[in-house]
Amino acid sequence: MFITFEGIEGSGKTTQIEILVPVLQAKGYECIATREPGATKIGHKIRAILLDSAHTTMLPVTEFFLYEADRAQHVHEVIKPALAANKVVVSDRFFDATTVYQGHGRGFDLELIQQVHGVVLGGLRPDLTLILDLPVHVGLERAWQRINSQPHGLSENRFENEALAFHETIRQGYLRLAIGEPERFRVIDAFRDQQTIHKDIAEAFEEYVAQRS
Repeated sequence: MFITFEGIEGSGKTTQIEILVPVLQAKGYECIATREPGATKIGHKIRAILLDSAHTTMLPVTEFFLYEADRAQHVHEVIKPALAANKVVVSDRFFDATTVYQGHGRGFDLELIQQVHGVVLGGLRPDLTLILDLPVHVGLERAWQRINSQPHGLSENRFENEALAFHETIRQGYLRLAIGEPERFRVIDAFRDQQTIHKDIAEAFEEYVAQRS
């Protein structure tokens, strides 16, 4: 089973994955948590390039192909082997992020994005995608609190530095994806406390398992 978490900056994806995985393991599921970008050795180096706030001159086409290169390694080295071993894979972002960030956000050609996804993914799609949704200004405030709480700050803030309008475009892009593919997506209200959000996520998971059975 392949579960992905999506959402704007500061929506709490990482936190909710950290809560969910032990719960699934306690239920008897063998799980792995992973992320994009940066889940492989090559991907780790790509992540450093993509998220570094110093790289202000990066072209949208460069950004796009770096994400796809990271994803190709991720699928080959991590996701497909885990799924073949009957593990539950829980990923912090996947291909929907590229559709939204590079497609809707950067204006990159959506048809070309889908064509490249066809090559990189080889038909692989998540079984369940959870979009953690909340107002943009709230998400960014949370994201910057996290960044500024680090001893020396974080250099991985290139997207947080984008204009508010960019992040609103991202949020609306995710919601449009959910409308277009309701059988895969669940939109979770992330403007609440962590345990309430987790409860909705756990219910969405159980609902999916029941439907699949």
